[in-house]
Amino acid sequence: MGLFKEFKEFAVKGNVMDMAIGVVIGGAFGKIVTSLVSDIIMPLISAATGGLTFTNWKWVIREAVMQGEEVVKPELALTWGNFIQVIFDFIIIAFCIFLVVKGLNKMKKKEEPAPAAPAGPTQEELLTEIRDLLKNK
Repeated sequence: MGLFKEFKEFAVKGNVMDMAIGVVIGGAFGKIVTSLVSDIIMPLISAATGGLTFTNWKWVIREAVMQGEEVVKPELALTWGNFIQVIFDFIIIAFCIFLVVKGLNKMKKKEEPAPAAPAGPTQEELLTEIRDLLKNK
């Protein structure tokens, strides 16, 4: 029963809820970036390179075995062009996260008050220290 209570306390804490919200928003953001890359950036790259599309680039290990119109064994291929597109997705998401973290850190620095200068000893403390030094001599 103690384990369940600990888990409940952990799950109800604000940080876990914030993290869950972040995961949901991150998933939605990932879909937006994937669409940006596949629907906007990659077609522009394709137009600039004379019609090349990364997603079609692959290394066929085994051709598909066909029997008329029916596929007996599907093609076995390494679709490394799709991998390049996913790398573009990752770079864009990583850059956006970098900008968000950088902005949050900048805001955090502005919010934090400058540390107070260390307080020096009071007159009474200095006089007490001088008295003690004179006694020791």
